[in-house]
Amino acid sequence: MSLYNSLTSASPFFLLAGPCVIESESVMLKSAEFLVRLCEKLELPLVFKSSFKKANRSSGNSYSGPGMDDGLKLLQRISRDFQVPVLSDVHEVCEIPAVAEVCEILQIPAFLSRQTDLIRAAAQSGKIVNIKKGQFMAPEDMAPAAAKAAETGNSKILLTERGTSFGYHNLVVDFRGFGIMQSMGYPVVYDLTHSLQRPSSGVSTGGNPEFAPLMAKAAMATGMVRGMFIECHPEPDKALSDAATMLPLDSMEALLKACINICQAGGK
Repeated sequence: MSLYNSLTSASPFFLLAGPCVIESESVMLKSAEFLVRLCEKLELPLVFKSSFKKANRSSGNSYSGPGMDDGLKLLQRISRDFQVPVLSDVHEVCEIPAVAEVCEILQIPAFLSRQTDLIRAAAQSGKIVNIKKGQFMAPEDMAPAAAKAAETGNSKILLTERGTSFGYHNLVVDFRGFGIMQSMGYPVVYDLTHSLQRPSSGVSTGGNPEFAPLMAKAAMATGMVRGMFIECHPEPDKALSDAATMLPLDSMEALLKACINICQAGGK
């Protein structure tokens, strides 16, 4: 069975998880080993995610990753050693051939979700394309974004909700959006941790990770979410990116079990 088919048929859901950005080898290997073992225990399909570069940073001095060459080498090692598919962002068309050699899923960042050439090139790679809904987009705006990928002949598309701008420094999730995007015929993913961000008014982004269990369970209760996207870290307070929103690894089991229970109670 192809990875896309295994994700679309996952019961109760699949997980995209890992640190926000690629950090030290020890952090990455520890995170991957933990998540692989946890998902085997819970019988959840896992795709390990981490970005070799975060092009959108609050400050020019913020850590943005090790770069494509070193980052992809580490993702390739994780994929090989732990037998897990991997995901990373792509920001420019020129990055796509190298990333597609390593990653099973190419992710279109939220702020690039209307970039026609980028979406088409990602789809033309033949890999799964995860399009994150921009904070400035309505759920129905994802239909033409998905069409840009599908018109290449690649229908392996995921649509991810990550919250919508509410004022200047807050995000909200409109739960109607899960149903709207699900009606487009592609699996819907809920990006839990990014939806809890408090976009920066200065040099860093804040967040409210304490609401993660509430939001995760509410999203899964809609019955419209096929995948969960969670950024997590061994020690979030020491993380080099999104420290205010990433979840600690040791909180993941309880959260995922709660989501599984919600899905099973709803008969999903």
